[in-house]
Amino acid sequence: HFPDVSGSCFMSSFFFFSFFSSQQYPEVQHVAPYPSMDHYTEGPVDEPVMAELSVHRDPNFYQEPFYPNYLPAPNHYPEQVSQQNIREHQQHPDLAAKKAKRALNRFNGMSVAEVMAKTLPDVITYNLDILIIGINPGLLSAYKGHHYPNPGNHFWKCLFLSGLTDQQLNYMHDQSLPEKYSIGFTNMVERTTPGSKDLSSKEIREGGRQLLEKLQKYKPLIAAFNGKGIYETFCKETFGVKAKNLEFGLQPYKIPETETVCYLMPSSSPRCAQFPRAQDKVHFYIKLKELRDQMKGLAPSREVVETEYSFDLQLAKEDAKRIAIKEEQLDPEYESCSALHEETRHSNNSSN
Repeated sequence: HFPDVSGSCFMSSFFFFSFFSSQQYPEVQHVAPYPSMDHYTEGPVDEPVMAELSVHRDPNFYQEPFYPNYLPAPNHYPEQVSQQNIREHQQHPDLAAKKAKRALNRFNGMSVAEVMAKTLPDVITYNLDILIIGINPGLLSAYKGHHYPNPGNHFWKCLFLSGLTDQQLNYMHDQSLPEKYSIGFTNMVERTTPGSKDLSSKEIREGGRQLLEKLQKYKPLIAAFNGKGIYETFCKETFGVKAKNLEFGLQPYKIPETETVCYLMPSSSPRCAQFPRAQDKVHFYIKLKELRDQMKGLAPSREVVETEYSFDLQLAKEDAKRIAIKEEQLDPEYESCSALHEETRHSNNSSN
């Protein structure tokens, strides 16, 4: 620490600039330009509905109005509020017990702490065509021991609709993908948490360094980052570049000491606000397949043509809510598997 004297602010700034200017990052190779992946527009347009993803429009569900937390009226004393809460609790004494039982039933009697102690092994081998990179295992993934098991996640659906697989698969097939389709799975951070928000910034930075070592060891053709946040951290830690205005698709850097290129996709999570449905994300999986074919010499460069597409974001969000309702009926409380659920629900209420 510098003493608290005149000019210390200037000296601190000079020291900060000199220190970070001296940081050495590996020299990276730049990737040849590739068509932008953000040629889409948002507006009230008619879009073709995919038969596989068609959603029946159910009658509108009644939604409780949202009221802000106002201060109590002058004649509304705290004692009255607490007594009311006590009476409600007495009327439903087993409510908490039911919630705890549902949580245990979800993981076949295991507590959340026990599930968090489990890890999710990588599905990886040398020289894969595509390595899918997530942030870290969620509770359901760790419990089942498979990648992307959440019924609301769009990954397996997009993989099939894009042609990366020739049949509709699910999380139970993840171990077979390296041999059959040359696709593998890994995560930036190994620790299991209810949500990515539960990770510390130190864990994520360290995970980025470990991911770099893993990519240099296994040398996949394409490192596909499933979500912007993952790549932003990795880009800063690996290339010393703070990513600004990131666009989806092929990124401008190769992994040092390899020919591995980086490809950025929207998160396959149903909570991805920019692309809330599976059909809104398939485009990026199609372009990933075309990039793979081009790099392997299966398709001439002239055949990799960017396509324009559009969708109504508001209608997409409404469809996504209906999809979530239908899927939650198959797996009650699947949304509660993530710590982001309450935050997302609150943001949706605020935006409506």
